[in-house]
Amino acid sequence: MSDWTDTVDTAEVAKFEAMAAEWWDPSGKFKPLHMLNPCRLEYVAGQIAAEFGRDRRAARPFEGLRVLDIGCGGGLLSEPMARLGAEVVGVDAAARNIPVARLHAEQSGLAIDYRHGTAEALAAAGEAFDVVLNMEVVEHVADPQGYLRACHDLLRPGGLMICSTINRNPKSWLMAIVGAERVMRWLPVGTHDWRKFITPDELEALLRGAGLAPVDAKGFVFDPLGWSWSVSDRDLSVNYVTASLRPEA
Repeated sequence: MSDWTDTVDTAEVAKFEAMAAEWWDPSGKFKPLHMLNPCRLEYVAGQIAAEFGRDRRAARPFEGLRVLDIGCGGGLLSEPMARLGAEVVGVDAAARNIPVARLHAEQSGLAIDYRHGTAEALAAAGEAFDVVLNMEVVEHVADPQGYLRACHDLLRPGGLMICSTINRNPKSWLMAIVGAERVMRWLPVGTHDWRKFITPDELEALLRGAGLAPVDAKGFVFDPLGWSWSVSDRDLSVNYVTASLRPEA
């Protein structure tokens, strides 16, 4: 077990605490995530099913798998994971998100273990998971390498981590900062710091530095004509997602 230091960036947490009540409003400040969520879920479910040999046609294909959703927010990914049969722990450093997530899960008839806390605290407590969902978090932490080491230690040997983030280049600045925050007003201005975005090559190096083995990378691409998101094998220029494993030995 590693000695953990807290990688939480308190200024980043404050941004999301201010928006906590709006998590389940599809037209509110989290509209971009509501739009992206079906695409994210399709990728996540496909990777889990492939890695653990699960039949997605089954009623509860992820029965017996323990899944951690880091930065769970209001539970947009935790809830579908629970519906697919997984034992889900959702953790968020923003305390105000947790009662929102708990109330919505209760109203939806879902048993999800939501906690206010951090990946580092869970790792220090010896928690272990088959799957770690690490979606749109790594670009908000103070120490990405330290944070990913904690994610590594949270995985059981052979476990799977799905990590999504935003590329750092002129196109991502135009789309994620100018477009999403200043033109479309999908997010409050200042939600993202372009300097903290991470290129795919940088993320791969960080994952390997944390002891993880990257096995897949795809792009999430927005189509303004169809007003929809899709998974791309080639276009990782703005939003992208990776899958990596903790080696068995």
